[in-house]
Amino acid sequence: MRIIGHRGARGEAPENTLGGFQYIQNLGIRAVEFDVRQLKDDALIIMHDDNFVRTAGQQKALYECSQTELSHYNHAVTWSSWNQVEPTPLLNQTLNVIHNFDHIEVEVKAVQSQAEAEKITLAIEQQLKGFEHTAVITSFDLKIHQALQQRQSNFKRGLLIETDIQHQAIEQALDLGCCQIGWMNELANRELIQATQDAKLDISVWTVNEIERAKELRDLGVQGLITDFPKRMLEHL
Repeated sequence: MRIIGHRGARGEAPENTLGGFQYIQNLGIRAVEFDVRQLKDDALIIMHDDNFVRTAGQQKALYECSQTELSHYNHAVTWSSWNQVEPTPLLNQTLNVIHNFDHIEVEVKAVQSQAEAEKITLAIEQQLKGFEHTAVITSFDLKIHQALQQRQSNFKRGLLIETDIQHQAIEQALDLGCCQIGWMNELANRELIQATQDAKLDISVWTVNEIERAKELRDLGVQGLITDFPKRMLEHL
């Protein structure tokens, strides 16, 4: 089972930051999950929320920003033990840090329209050139998957599920041409994991921070464990 750092290593380092990605690189972990959004100037950036309140402590909507403004927001502001500023990273900056990783889950955040889905997925594919064997493009948003499917993307795709529509989700993932489902931890019981395996779909489970739960999922044969605490998991698994 692969240990995958959630947003880098959000329990051990500032989330979705270059410092966080370097942190898991230094741990020896070679698998990571992170979030991608597209700014008004088309820049692809790594950020989970659509504002800077939680991670940078500033009242600012993300989509009001352009790439040149990103340096104003420090995502390590709540980390008293972190000794460097962590501005919002671009996708290409992140890929430079994790260029040698074995597995990269690129979560594309939801967009408003099919046109936006087509625009962001095309831009992501262009920047991910060279990562076709290691990157999986994931999303909850069906518009993202439909845009990739219609374009006959060469990238592997994973459907993310957090609602109680388990078996419908397996059929949906297959219809969309996905090779993987990312199940929310609370949904991933033995029966559901077996049904996903029977459908020949790989499985990542998120977010798993308890050691005993991680061992249970390992024994059930899931491929990926997405965790906020990759160092802790590395020590126990």
